[in-house]
Amino acid sequence: MFEFIKQFVKNPKFIGAVAPSSKYLAEKMIEDIDFEICNCIIEYGPGTGVFTEKLIARKKEDTLLLVFENNKEFYEDLLNTYRYKNNVKIINDGAENAKKYLEYYNVKQVDYIVSGIPFTVLPVNISNRILETTKEILDDNGEFITFQYSLIKINFFKDYFNDIKNKKVMLNLPPAYVLKCREEEIYEGRDISC
Repeated sequence: MFEFIKQFVKNPKFIGAVAPSSKYLAEKMIEDIDFEICNCIIEYGPGTGVFTEKLIARKKEDTLLLVFENNKEFYEDLLNTYRYKNNVKIINDGAENAKKYLEYYNVKQVDYIVSGIPFTVLPVNISNRILETTKEILDDNGEFITFQYSLIKINFFKDYFNDIKNKKVMLNLPPAYVLKCREEEIYEGRDISC
């Protein structure tokens, strides 16, 4: 907790909260992930690893988990904690660069992307690059799962995903919204139903 507060004071534009996510928020973030069918899961901005811990506990042994942490101190803590876990790669880079690591690990598409990135305080150009990359690397049936402390950015997410479900988690400091984002195919043309 102290490390988290210290990093928030040093980098408020990139940390986005004064406390790590609660276990209740972590449960809501991963509750709809079908771990049986996952070949690859990505996590953006894990911070202290609250979601990472849950993902590692639930994923299959052969599912690849790529964890992107830009903050050097958080990255080193995560690396020390998870470096020996099978098929877990801790990467000290921004989420906008995820595509090059998929190429390196020979992954074509991602099943789920779980994000702790604070989009409300992130520069718009970086937010756009992250969501463009996210949309590009997600499988057709893939899902982008993020949380935000308000719904102020909901229209921003709608620029990239046409199906967004949100659920409020009160047992978090502060309370947060979990957003589950997909790109549903829209069929145009005449109705052929009887």
